[in-house]
Amino acid sequence: MKKITFFVCFIFNYLLLTTSGFLVSQLHAETYLMEIDGIINPVVADYISDGMKQTKEGDTVIIRMNTPGGLMDSMQQIIKSMLNSPNPVIVWVGPPGCRAASAGVFITMASDIACMAPETNIGAAHPVQMGGGGTPAAPGAENKKNPSQDKIMEGKITNDAAAYMRSIASEKNRNWRWAELSVTKSLSITSREALDKKVIEYIFSNMDDLRAKLNGKKIKKLKKEFKIDTKSEIINIQMKPFKKFLNMIAHPNIAFIFLTLGIYGLIYEFSSPGIGLGAIVGGSCLILAFFSMQLLPVNTAGLLMLILGLILMAIDVFNPTVILTIGGIASFIMGALMLFDFPGNFISVSLSLIFTVALVTVLLFIFVLRSIVKVRKTKVTTGKEGLIGEKGIAKSVFSGVNTRGMVFVQGELWSAELTEPSEIKEGDTVEVVNVESNLLKIKKP
Repeated sequence: MKKITFFVCFIFNYLLLTTSGFLVSQLHAETYLMEIDGIINPVVADYISDGMKQTKEGDTVIIRMNTPGGLMDSMQQIIKSMLNSPNPVIVWVGPPGCRAASAGVFITMASDIACMAPETNIGAAHPVQMGGGGTPAAPGAENKKNPSQDKIMEGKITNDAAAYMRSIASEKNRNWRWAELSVTKSLSITSREALDKKVIEYIFSNMDDLRAKLNGKKIKKLKKEFKIDTKSEIINIQMKPFKKFLNMIAHPNIAFIFLTLGIYGLIYEFSSPGIGLGAIVGGSCLILAFFSMQLLPVNTAGLLMLILGLILMAIDVFNPTVILTIGGIASFIMGALMLFDFPGNFISVSLSLIFTVALVTVLLFIFVLRSIVKVRKTKVTTGKEGLIGEKGIAKSVFSGVNTRGMVFVQGELWSAELTEPSEIKEGDTVEVVNVESNLLKIKKP
């Protein structure tokens, strides 16, 4: 009898000890919400990673996502944080109208529970190549010596991304065949199609719907079983204000605009020196551009090509030639296409933005800056400065002895002084070489 009692007590204590930690964690389990809205960059990756560290075992993490894609390194950092988190991680692509494209597909596949809202889409995970967005390579950017090298490199990058996608999707028991095709063939599907193809597990119209239907669901992760608790109040982990600012400017389009405006400002200041407004605005924009480019993988050759294009167009303002104009425009466009052209990433400068800015730049240099330079080179025709170089009629006799007299210039009589040894008779033509107070300095033309 004593042995039976001892055995029962042993079993009871063992169960109590092994489950107490789980019970305590569930008793204090919380739900954390983080949001990815825009390009996935180092700022977003740090935000997600830091947010994961704020949670404790047993909590539930929800990531609401709407992204066109982003940097491969940043995406992998987020996925590592998700896979190694001791908590269930739910990714919800929503609300309606949102998408999970490119890098967003990988993140969705890495979640413990993948959800989407109605009227959303997922897919097109092919890494951007040579100019981005599926655009062809910039003229002259391809490997002229051996064009097949570009194809080989693209194949390597695509195969690597496909294998990474396949490993994540298969580990999470999702449709790895479709996931792989989203990389190799850039396939994209709607939320309903994603559910039917077992790419995701649920469709929820809003966050309340998600919390109500997932509460109490059990999942296995890291060889442990977790019970999702979403009934507690959501703790929204927001990006800090400075991080939000960094995230806003860490965008290829924003960096490109700041860089262009900065160079505009400096060129304007040099072509028309004034109170320094152009230098102040241009310098500020350049600082923001370089700050932004610190957060992005910048192609140095592309940056130099872009700057060269602007310099050529600036030279063209002072010495207009067709060669400088065409060369400047071509260099500017090629540089913009190459600026963030790194293999394996999912971002680039918008092609429509590049050509819009190029058109505005051409118009600015041809019509505005040329007009400014032309005005500065135009001879002054008013005031005392306008008298210099003017011709007039001598109303007195000027000689080496009598150097002062009167002249008639621009319809007025002026006191004048001869500046060089010569003899000028009354009625002779004279030329104004300088003006001192109300005295004209003249010479014989």
